[in-house]
Amino acid sequence: MKRMIMGACILTALVSVALIGCKRRESAVTEAGSGSAIRWAYWGAETRVRRSQEAINIFQAQNPGLLVNPEISGGTGDHFTRVDTQFAGGNAPDIIQMGGNINDYVRRGVLLPLDQFAGTILDTSVIDQSAVESGTIDGQLFGISTGVTMPALVYNKSLLERAGAPLPNVSMTYDEFREYLMLIRDMLPRNVFPMQDIGALSSNSTPFGYWLRYNGTPLYDEVSEMSVVTPAVAQLYLELFKDYRDNGLVPPPDVAANFAESNADSSSLIAGRVAVSYCWTNQFAGLQAATTDELELMEFPGAAATRALWPAPSQFYTVNRDSRHAENAAKFINFLVNDPQAARALGNDRGASASATARAAGAVDINDQKVLDFLEIAAPHSSRETAHLPNDTEFNSTLFLYYQQVAFGQVTPERGGQLIYELIQRLISK
Repeated sequence: MKRMIMGACILTALVSVALIGCKRRESAVTEAGSGSAIRWAYWGAETRVRRSQEAINIFQAQNPGLLVNPEISGGTGDHFTRVDTQFAGGNAPDIIQMGGNINDYVRRGVLLPLDQFAGTILDTSVIDQSAVESGTIDGQLFGISTGVTMPALVYNKSLLERAGAPLPNVSMTYDEFREYLMLIRDMLPRNVFPMQDIGALSSNSTPFGYWLRYNGTPLYDEVSEMSVVTPAVAQLYLELFKDYRDNGLVPPPDVAANFAESNADSSSLIAGRVAVSYCWTNQFAGLQAATTDELELMEFPGAAATRALWPAPSQFYTVNRDSRHAENAAKFINFLVNDPQAARALGNDRGASASATARAAGAVDINDQKVLDFLEIAAPHSSRETAHLPNDTEFNSTLFLYYQQVAFGQVTPERGGQLIYELIQRLISK
């Protein structure tokens, strides 16, 4: 009998403990799933999930009582299908990760303007102005950049040092840059050229777009639906690289054509045929991983004087217009973007930080740090990206064709400039 009573008591105690445990777990789930939690929807692979959770843990430790519930999708397709369904049902998350389609959601009227939080909860003063502008639509701030990538030049520091050649300055004028290329031309090994022929790239509309911005003639204005590029302006660009070819500063067209420049395996820089090449900053780590030589970054010529560079936002943090916790959502976004601990947790997974405060925290990886150091110099020399030309995929491929015709001497730079002008006008009127 005593054994039965003791067994019953133990069973009762275990049930009580189990019930208490269940109530605690239920309480935690209820609290985390209740209206007090900030819901954050994003997409990404395992590394992003791990880094994001680390940032959430830091935020919650800094802000007792504030909980963040991540709602994670594996890719953009699943993410936006889910978010669209939630918007339709009136149950969308508080914070929604957006890509280049942010304009579509602004037009639908489902995103909250964040201007009311700027300068108080959301410190935009330390975020690069061009990054703030990229999330500003129709005069209102709708998106905070998760991170940015930027056009840059990358050079082989080890190659230059082996040749006894001086290293370039991070910032140069076009005249200084040409003088530098002329200086190192005869110091480099045979069949190694100072710079890649950027105009021969299949993606050459990016450097062409930079040069147009530098020249004060941006490619396209979406408000007026016009371009200020004339045949003479396009001719000047073609003549710039003809000068480089004529003086051996870039490879001859037949040599340049041997490199697709689509990745590290097809890169003339990695192959050791040029000392300076073009890349986006988010490609730097991949290039460095492909060589034992040390690589470094520098600006396109003239950027310091003209702010012709631009940051391309990786993604945006946005807030649901109907969020019941918009203030806390803005607080969490501010943490993700500006907090040094968050910056180290997130790394460059969503792009290099556009926040000076976050960049100052540094990075664990040396290549990430080189990108941050470059952006610290280049970001003030940038401005909002120029609108893309309508049908810009066709523009890119046809521009490449016309450039090659000039490079191989099939048409003159003057004729090439006229062809480019006609191409721009044709695509605008399509």
